[in-house]
Amino acid sequence: MDINIHYAFLPQSDPDQALAFYRDLLGFEVRNDVGYNGMRWLTVGPPDQPATSIVLYPPEAEPGLTDEERQMIAEMMAKGSYGRITFASNDLDGTFEQLQAADVDVVEEPTDQPYGVRDCAIRDPAGNLIRINQLA
Repeated sequence: MDINIHYAFLPQSDPDQALAFYRDLLGFEVRNDVGYNGMRWLTVGPPDQPATSIVLYPPEAEPGLTDEERQMIAEMMAKGSYGRITFASNDLDGTFEQLQAADVDVVEEPTDQPYGVRDCAIRDPAGNLIRINQLA
């Protein structure tokens, strides 16, 4: 079997803030920027990984949701408990220093976890939890 990760989806509440974070701060390239019915979907990804992308989508566009469910999603995003993703870096400490200097929302500084991974945690502008692992 030959399976790869092609797209991962993360909610975003402000496309301009999402672009400033993922493109301008993290250095991802914009692969698609689509507007429809006053909403905007952004597809970004690392320049050296053209087959792997993250779609930053407006969660209110999810079909079949009630207004109550949309409100619940907005509340979960605000608390940072809705979306999450894990990245990896060859230089976790250097990456963390750059992110901290850019005044990102730091959840956890670089730490040697008891399960064998060294990582840190931040939040993007929409509240999504981003863990960054040190590559071995």
